[in-house]
Amino acid sequence: MTEKGPQDGSRQRIDKWLFFARMVKSRSLAQSLIAAGAVTVNGETCSQPSRMIKPGDRIELILERRDIVLIVRAGGARRGPFEEARLLYEDLTPSPDERKRLTPFERAQRGLGAGGADDDHR
Repeated sequence: MTEKGPQDGSRQRIDKWLFFARMVKSRSLAQSLIAAGAVTVNGETCSQPSRMIKPGDRIELILERRDIVLIVRAGGARRGPFEEARLLYEDLTPSPDERKRLTPFERAQRGLGAGGADDDHR
């Protein structure tokens, strides 16, 4: 049985797209990430792996070591090599210099205006 890929402009399940775009190693890991509330689509937390996405959607992923911001460019037909997967999205992730290197736990513990790098000089 072969799986047909989406045609340009069509919708695709987010768990499949994350797998085809090589953001996760398996669809079950994509489903776990979604269940944990670590995926947002167009600013809304995605709670269902069956959520349909389309070109132009903004996807944000909170991963263990980094956060990723992507714009969907196309649906995938298979999990191919990186060069092929890279065509499915535009990466808008800020560079490490543009964002603070804090873990999600550290971000949750810090309040607004809790200081910056200069606070270490006490």
